[in-house]
Amino acid sequence: MERSAWKLLQLSLALPWARALDNGLALTPPMGWMTWQRYRCETNCSGEGAQRCINEDLIKEMADRMAEDGWLDAGYQYINIDDCWMLPERAEGRLVPDPKRFPSGMAALGEYIHQRGLKFGTYGDIGYKTCQGLTGFHDHFEEDAQTLADWKVDYIKVDGCNENQEDMARDYPAFGAALNKTGRPIVYSCSWPAYMPHHCEKTDGCMNSLIQHCNLWRNFDDVADSWDSVKSITNFWKRLNSSDEMVQSAGPGHWNDPDMLLVGGFGLSVSEAQSQFALWSLFAAPLFMSNDLRDISQEARDILQNREVIAVNQDPLGKQGFCVAGCDGNLRVWARPLAGGDVAVIFQNLGFAGDGDSITLPTSTLPFKTFRIFKARDLFAKKDLGIFREELTLYVHVSSCRMIRISAATEQQIMV
Repeated sequence: MERSAWKLLQLSLALPWARALDNGLALTPPMGWMTWQRYRCETNCSGEGAQRCINEDLIKEMADRMAEDGWLDAGYQYINIDDCWMLPERAEGRLVPDPKRFPSGMAALGEYIHQRGLKFGTYGDIGYKTCQGLTGFHDHFEEDAQTLADWKVDYIKVDGCNENQEDMARDYPAFGAALNKTGRPIVYSCSWPAYMPHHCEKTDGCMNSLIQHCNLWRNFDDVADSWDSVKSITNFWKRLNSSDEMVQSAGPGHWNDPDMLLVGGFGLSVSEAQSQFALWSLFAAPLFMSNDLRDISQEARDILQNREVIAVNQDPLGKQGFCVAGCDGNLRVWARPLAGGDVAVIFQNLGFAGDGDSITLPTSTLPFKTFRIFKARDLFAKKDLGIFREELTLYVHVSSCRMIRISAATEQQIMV
């Protein structure tokens, strides 16, 4: 951004970190399902494409599965339609859904979703066009915000394609103000850090502005259906302490978003899928699946509906976890403080050869709290491991992790 523009932004943002978007939404990381990673911009609804195209039938089927197959009970609320739902041009200045693929219209589709106890999310772009070349919000912020409110949308993801980078710090807050003006509570997902140099780090006022104007924001590359992609994103989030700017920026109502979950897709093994879900939960990240809920394996379902891991993600303290040991190698330990004094810990093995390795965590290295005597519970095994003194050693297979919840214990408990 030009120096003068950033100077204006800094003057307008001379506020403490604690000043945040005050719409009362996303007090824990949002959870739901999104079209993009699995279905992209598939608009061919004939022949073999009929089961994969972005249309109201697909959305209704996913809403049915969310409501009936335990997803809503586990905490997944949002059904989000990403790019490619709209026509390339406006009608009388308003956004228009493709009438062939959404013949009932967006308001009726939103009502269908709401009737199942779910929430309705969709997508737009802050620029002239979306990433797939369809109608963007530019120059129509108030009209488009009101259209979303009229459709009773609950969540809007706003991408940053086809927008001048130097205008993002002005336009994203302006669209957020237009949303607030409608009076409808709409979770606001921004994308401008993903398009900025250094992803908003080391950029005066950028993270502060995100906290004030957005409920969540994409920071880094899009996730692809591969373990290499997950590792790349994980390495971006390999923060080393609680004073890191990115770690500090996360909290109730405002979250960093490392992108969608691949669990239930094609690119990850079961152990890799567990690792992504564990890490995203420890990062206090939004949990948005992008898979086919009509045909999901039991293994993927068990990972995604694991209530104990979800409890870590949704912990009301709202602190983002970070790497605490082995951060430059393949044997890493990640940790996150939880409400009530517990700590969530991930023992991760990024190796790719052999069987596995032992990883030891002396609890004195935890930056939040030192446990002299503690209980450990394996969250994926759903098993208590016992009571330990001062350190915990676990064996972890390659390309795998183990997620542990540590709680304080007493001498008396050891003797029982």
